[in-house]
Amino acid sequence: MRRSMTIAAFAAAGALTLTACGGGGGGGGDALDARGDITIWYSNNEAEIQWGKQMVEAWNAEHPDEQIKAQEIPAGDSSEAVISAAITAGNAPCLIFNTSPAAVPQFEKAGGLVSLSSFEDGDDYINARSGDNAAQYASADGEFYQMPWKSNPVVIFYNKAMFTAAGLDPEAPALATYDEFLDAARTLTASGAAPYAIYPSPASQFFQSWFDFYPLYGAETGGTLLVEDGEATFDSDAGQAVSEFWATMYEEGLAGQEEFNGDSFVAGNSAMTIAGPWAIDYFGDDVDWGTVPVPTSSGTPAEETYTFSDAKNVGLFSACEAKGTAWDVLKFATSEEQDGQLLELTGQMPLREDLTGAYPDFFAANPAYEVFGDQAGRVVEVPNVANSIEVWQTFRDAYSQAVIFGEGEIPSFLTDTAAEVDALVAQG
Repeated sequence: MRRSMTIAAFAAAGALTLTACGGGGGGGGDALDARGDITIWYSNNEAEIQWGKQMVEAWNAEHPDEQIKAQEIPAGDSSEAVISAAITAGNAPCLIFNTSPAAVPQFEKAGGLVSLSSFEDGDDYINARSGDNAAQYASADGEFYQMPWKSNPVVIFYNKAMFTAAGLDPEAPALATYDEFLDAARTLTASGAAPYAIYPSPASQFFQSWFDFYPLYGAETGGTLLVEDGEATFDSDAGQAVSEFWATMYEEGLAGQEEFNGDSFVAGNSAMTIAGPWAIDYFGDDVDWGTVPVPTSSGTPAEETYTFSDAKNVGLFSACEAKGTAWDVLKFATSEEQDGQLLELTGQMPLREDLTGAYPDFFAANPAYEVFGDQAGRVVEVPNVANSIEVWQTFRDAYSQAVIFGEGEIPSFLTDTAAEVDALVAQG
């Protein structure tokens, strides 16, 4: 479930959409009240298909004059490229339950998205459902062009057998601070319990920093985004601390610098990994695992630790003719009942305030998910800024050189990259 997006696919799709139309998202006036049948796309993930089918069946049974036709998102280089092509062709469905927050600025600039704030109850509904987390998903104009839907907050998974073999406590390992984490990592490798302590992908795709630098940066800063108020935030003490931590991991051979063919954690090549709740089913019985929050320099208490959200949201697209129906379907699909179904069927966390309080029976019956339900209230999203993909690619390229491969000084990497990011964001 990690992102399979490519920068090339984004660039090609973006070029198409930007030649098709310009300006902000569509929708307004009487168009927002139009009703009728609609089409929606959902992910081709098996569990989400199951959720989508039951949601559509429930809606259609109650609305014979406003039917939903649903399908899996068509195949392509990436779902984002497929969506961009549909915007260009003017045949995007009304709703897509597979919209990456990183792509929303591109879709919005291409005129492909309806501002959900345009609906009379739009802002109130989104803010009431998602609480304080909703603000991260607003665009520069303060409006919502995406419905915050579901997240997969990432934590550290660790292999209990490897920790036992290394003489480390498998039930309560000391991993909260950078020093503790490094000490454990050194023990794991020196003892021969694991070839590597942890193995985040060293690949160059822009989204890879969401699974190494960014979770720790969110934790170290107490929830600061990579870009806020139009300026990069990472040229800071926190940015340096996170970068130095990872640089040490790579320099000492505690994390791998070569791409691993497969899942390093499942293959027994690493003792830890960074993953979200989807990993519970994915790991299955292959690994006896435990979880802890991502570390910070001083050891932030678990109940105060932030991490990366790894969210997917819902867009309402301007090609939709029955926008009034689409908005009602969107509210139905994100209702307390349907969010509960999403949780039960997929194990992913609805972006709903006080998630564990809203679904106590689920978390009581599925205690492995409770840490993620709690963590879902403390997440950082990719910043909703212009040239979002280019921002992340610029960051990844410089991070890889300075941190993963140790070429260049970290302070220079942070300062120079922040200036480049600021310039990209300022282009609008």
